Amino acid sequence: MNAFVSTVTQKGQVTIPKSVRDNLHLMTGDRVEFILNDRGEVVLKPVTRKVVEVAGLLSKYKKSRPVTIEEMDQAVAQYIRDTAS
Repeated sequence: MNAFVSTVTQKGQVTIPKSVRDNLHLMTGDRVEFILNDRGEVVLKPVTRKVVEVAGLLSKYKKSRPVTIEEMDQAVAQYIRDTAS
């Protein structure tokens, strides 16, 4: 068993050591769960979702037809024009 040390900031935040992040395959924006067991120990686990939980999550954004590259380019150009003003 390996032990890693991190300091709690004034806001109650800690940095998860890189070797732990790598071992748990954590990326920026990932969620983690802190589990307090019966021995008073804290277990850190990545929060993952099952495929059935996210299936259809984006269906409300589905278009009736695929968008072409040209339409995407036009939308990006329009966004840039709108935000530049």
